[in-house]
Amino acid sequence: MMLDPQQLATDQALLQLGKRLRADGYRFTCVTPATHARVIARHAGQHAHTLRDVFGWSRPFAPGLVSSDELGQLQRAGVLAAQGELLRSTVRWSTLDDLLLVHSAYPTDATDAVFFGPDSYRFAQVIHAHMQTSPRRVEHAVDIGCGTGIGALLIARAAQHAQVSAADINPLALRYTAINAALAGVSNVSVEPSNLLDGVTGTFDLIVANPPYMLDAGERTYRHGGGPLGADLSLRIVEQARERLSPGGSLLLYTGVAVVDGRDALLEAIRLRLAGPDWSWVYREVDPDVFGEQLAERGYEQVERIAAVALTVTRIG
Repeated sequence: MMLDPQQLATDQALLQLGKRLRADGYRFTCVTPATHARVIARHAGQHAHTLRDVFGWSRPFAPGLVSSDELGQLQRAGVLAAQGELLRSTVRWSTLDDLLLVHSAYPTDATDAVFFGPDSYRFAQVIHAHMQTSPRRVEHAVDIGCGTGIGALLIARAAQHAQVSAADINPLALRYTAINAALAGVSNVSVEPSNLLDGVTGTFDLIVANPPYMLDAGERTYRHGGGPLGADLSLRIVEQARERLSPGGSLLLYTGVAVVDGRDALLEAIRLRLAGPDWSWVYREVDPDVFGEQLAERGYEQVERIAAVALTVTRIG
């Protein structure tokens, strides 16, 4: 993906900021939007006092709080917004183990927001467990809807010989993925503009995806799953993966499902799509109840819970 010189300069400034934060020992665990709102509401109107306030909790800050180098990097990266006499960073930085990842600031209202949160940590656990236990050597992998690139980065670090594609329809997600890969020192990840797998060629030993699964009135890319109760993207990924997995290759799909009267419609649809001797698959609930606040939204009147689920599909032969 070609970038213009100005964009390269802004992204380089963001990368240098990440290096500075990592050298300073910065760490932040990203929480759900509901939890974030509750924490901020405890001290409504309070401005930032620490770098975690600035780059984790997205609080406005006085220019003197950060070093002149950091302020300059923020300005060059174009991620500063004025808020009265204070400033605000339009990006967040979160950590997962030793990885430092840039993503969009709270609240993630923009249609092109790049999200990272508790689902990302659970997604990472699914990938880590697979990479530790699967006998399959991964030569070519793809992270569909890569967001921050966390899936691609974990695979690339575990299989340093592999060619790993990070695909997303959102140009900002691809930029952040490239920055996060450079910050992690990973050189075997390439970013690919693509609607699911439409823009990526070849077959894969490993396909991973953490698609959005909510009904979102604003249809934000990172959140809106489409179709009945947000399941459309998950099913489209299963369908495309069936055509693009190498023999013995696997799909790891981490997503969410709206359960109505004890019925998991996503599981029922997957049973139909993966019937027959060509597929071995395992479907499990990772967490039976996530994002409970979503049940108050329009369209969820009959939903009793939203479960986080993990599907592992392996092509036989």
